[in-house]
Amino acid sequence: MSDDRLIVALDVANAIDGLKMAETLGDSVSFYKIGLGMLTGGGLALANELKGEMGKRIFLDMKLFDISATVEAAVRGLAQFDLDFLTVHGDPHVIRAAKEGASGSNMKILGVTILTSLDRNDLDDCLIRDGAIPDLVIDRAGRAFDAGADGIISSPQEAAAIRALPESQGRLIVTPGVRPMGSASGDQKRIATPVNAITAGADHIVVGRPIRDADDRKGAAEAIIAELAAI
Repeated sequence: MSDDRLIVALDVANAIDGLKMAETLGDSVSFYKIGLGMLTGGGLALANELKGEMGKRIFLDMKLFDISATVEAAVRGLAQFDLDFLTVHGDPHVIRAAKEGASGSNMKILGVTILTSLDRNDLDDCLIRDGAIPDLVIDRAGRAFDAGADGIISSPQEAAAIRALPESQGRLIVTPGVRPMGSASGDQKRIATPVNAITAGADHIVVGRPIRDADDRKGAAEAIIAELAAI
C-alpha cells in the first residue's frame, strides 16, 4: 500500500527511464517528483502520463526564478497540466507572481527557502547575508507564507521551527534531504531520516537516490513506507 507522504524523485536521465522506474515501483508509490534534470528528457510528457494514465500525483520541481511577468506566464502554462505541486524560489515577488499564474487551478505553489545542498560557506560564496542557516530559512519561510505560498521546501532540520510559525497553519512543508538510516548522504548537507522529518512537522518527504540506486527499488520504497506507518 502506498503512502503519499513519500514523494519519490525520478532523478533519471529521461522519461523512458522514469516510466520504467515508476512501473517497477507500481502501486507502492503514489507521488513522484520530476525535476529540471529530466525537463529536456521528456519530463512534462512523463508527468502527463503518470498523472493521466497511472493516476499518480506529480510534484514538478522547477525552482522558477525570474521577473514577475515571466514567472506568472510560465506558471500559467504549467497549470494547464493539472499538476499537484510546483516549486519556485521563495522570494516574495516570485511567490506572488506564481500564485497569480496558478489561479483557477489546483496546483500548489511551494517556495524554496535555502537548498539542502548548501551550507554557510556556500552562502558566503553567493554573498548571502550573514546569519545561521536555520534562522535564514525560517525568515524566508515566513516571508513566502506572507506572500501567499501554499507551502515551503526546507531541510528536515528546519521543519519543526517552520511548523511553529503561526503563518504555517494550513500550509505544506515538504522536505528533501531525507535519507533512511544507513544511507549515504551524497551531496546533501542538512539531512534526517524519514520518521524524524515527518515527526518534525513535514507533510511530505522527498527521497531519490536511496530508492533509485537500490538493488531492489520497490523494496527500498516499501521499507520507507513501513517506517512511516509506525508514526
